[in-house]
Amino acid sequence: MVDMMADFQLAVMVYEKKEEEFVFNDISERPIPSLLRGFSAPVWLHTDLSDSDLFFLLAHDSDEFNHWEAGQILARKLMLSLVGDFLENKPLVLNPQFVQGLRSILCDSSLDKEFISKAITLPGEGEIMDMMEVADPDAVHAVRNFIRMELASALKEEFLNTVNHNHSSELYEFNHPRMGRHALKNIALAYLGSLEDPEVSELALNEYRLATNITEQFAAFVAIEQKPGEIRDQVLPGFYKKGQHDFLVVNKWFALQAASDIPGNAANVNKLLEHPAFDLRNSNKVYID
Repeated sequence: MVDMMADFQLAVMVYEKKEEEFVFNDISERPIPSLLRGFSAPVWLHTDLSDSDLFFLLAHDSDEFNHWEAGQILARKLMLSLVGDFLENKPLVLNPQFVQGLRSILCDSSLDKEFISKAITLPGEGEIMDMMEVADPDAVHAVRNFIRMELASALKEEFLNTVNHNHSSELYEFNHPRMGRHALKNIALAYLGSLEDPEVSELALNEYRLATNITEQFAAFVAIEQKPGEIRDQVLPGFYKKGQHDFLVVNKWFALQAASDIPGNAANVNKLLEHPAFDLRNSNKVYID
């Protein structure tokens, strides 16, 4: 047992045994620990922090890693819970506290923009399936799409403001502020792209046309590609024509269509197998989704 004296303001606790106990004296209320700050140890950490504790850390933790991790833990728990509801044919309901937590991050101008873009990104489907005893890709995919659409609907105005406030017509320059601005705008646009909304479609098309670099143009393309229609049909061949001489761009063009949720996409993918740029012998052009 280690007795931490009241006059210590900062201390490093070193774990040298399988089990140790640390005692803090003269604490007037129950603390909420922010553990492994700064990602100080690359380990999986299991704690008894409640959802209330995690929402508190999501709102107030000054350590960026733990701030992000609190949101990711909450998102993973939420997704697993909703997957269970989906498999039992129960109605899916998004926790409003989770929505408010992401809203507070999105609207916090004191935070780094690249951090915000990471903090509001949901865990990937593969990560959730790794946590399941029996993985169900269809259920996880449906739940993740449900959460994205619910967040896009609830935070539509915030996402629209984010896109508009971070738009830039300046030529691309590699530096952190601009990278953060682009990352935040692109994730906001991706969320909005899940909505059936003409305003969003026009916004994405405008961002596509005004993009000054391929990264931002592809981000707008991602938002456009999610919804079938005239705009998508117009942009798909145009994006390929512009990037056809860059094999990485062409690979992204194939991958995005292969993973699309639009109705009847299996037929579209079969047509892509006959595309002159597709080569089954090239593993970078073969996608399993």
